[in-house]
Amino acid sequence: MAKRILVIEDDKDIRDTVTLALEIEGYEVISSDNSRILKSLDQHKPDLIMIDNWLTEWKSDANGQQLSRALKSDPKTKHIPVIIVSAVSNIAEIAEAGLSDGYLKKPFNLDDLYGIVKKHL
Repeated sequence: MAKRILVIEDDKDIRDTVTLALEIEGYEVISSDNSRILKSLDQHKPDLIMIDNWLTEWKSDANGQQLSRALKSDPKTKHIPVIIVSAVSNIAEIAEAGLSDGYLKKPFNLDDLYGIVKKHL
């Protein structure tokens, strides 16, 4: 059975590229342009979650760091690896503050993407 990855990314081009690249590698990908999908984690049961740190629609409510911290603080979801994705220079600190399992710095190449996914699955 293929591992399931949830990709939350508001940039359609990046979301589509990541989805296609991971599907080519044999992963099942569920993608969303916003964090509302996190309300249905019981239904999707992801093995890994990748979250863009700056989700345009949610900037005033929560960013990827805050969403990661919430997931990692919840006993029902803390076991799911969370990867923060961002172009900011201090992404390592953001990921650490969000209790994330790792991070992927934009722009990234496919080897970086595959490496971080394999590391956490």
